[in-house]
Amino acid sequence: MSDRKIFLSDLDGTILTDEKKISPGTKKALTDFVNRGNTFAVCTGRDINSARAAYRSLELDVRGSFAIAYNGAQIYDIDNEKTVYRTGVEISLVAEILALAKEFGIHVHTYNDDFILSPAYNECMDFYRRVIKTPLIVADDIVKFLDKAPGKLICIELHDHAKQEKFREMIEERYGDILNLMYSNDYYLELIPKESGKGNALLRLAEYLGVKTENTIAAGDADNDISMIQAAGLGVAMINASDTTKAAADVVTESDNNHDGLQAILENA
Repeated sequence: MSDRKIFLSDLDGTILTDEKKISPGTKKALTDFVNRGNTFAVCTGRDINSARAAYRSLELDVRGSFAIAYNGAQIYDIDNEKTVYRTGVEISLVAEILALAKEFGIHVHTYNDDFILSPAYNECMDFYRRVIKTPLIVADDIVKFLDKAPGKLICIELHDHAKQEKFREMIEERYGDILNLMYSNDYYLELIPKESGKGNALLRLAEYLGVKTENTIAAGDADNDISMIQAAGLGVAMINASDTTKAAADVVTESDNNHDGLQAILENA
């Protein structure tokens, strides 16, 4: 097994500032970390197109990085432009959940390799696309645009969290044996395959690269980051993280995502 280390980081609220940029101190520390022979991976709930775009926006002069998308459902080798792992929600199950969401009056959308797929363009989608610039298809029947199982579905509710919780409880009761459900922020409920998750992605990437689990570091700020924080040799929660995320971590940063909270972690890794 290799003695090199792997650093997995969530994007929003973690390695990115609130302006969706990487600050100079964190960028230098990350570049130095990789140049010492280590590996970096962005690990996000975003779709693969948005994950790759976010990685490019960091403008890192390093090699050997990975993009982990859909909360762990896809692991992508940046340099070699290839997927090294992929799983997804069965298409028949996607159709069932979309039908239930329509009955419930709640927004749910999914993805194929190139597009966001949504049954409607509404306030929720408008809010989502403030940051996520992946091209969008809106159609009554979005399932016909799926040629393979998508990495996740996402439920967005901007005003009535209790309604969203009722939907979550229903989906959990019906499909909890094959799906994991978690919030990535106050508005976004993520629905992913049971075998997915950021923690499992960390373990898969470590195995793929021949790196010992104790040599992995993972940082995040939200509940969908907890599995990788717990799986890592060193689990890091941002000081701006949710209380549940902090409770799962080995260490909490002294500064937030806007003030180089990860710099000291990387410099000491």
